[in-house]
Amino acid sequence: MPYVLAVLLLAVGAAAVVAGGADDSPGLQGLGVLLAAGAVWLAVRTARRRRRRP
Repeated sequence: MPYVLAVLLLAVGAAAVVAGGADDSPGLQGLGVLLAAGAVWLAVRTARRRRRRP
């Protein structure tokens, strides 16, 4: 389930970056980058936690 959430966050973040670029809105692009970075962090954290479990 966390992987699905990470993929959705990544997609929304990428869409925000594209929409912010089309509208020349640096704030929206910044939020999109933060969402995408958070999605990558969530996926990496989930993968590392699952690898530790026996």
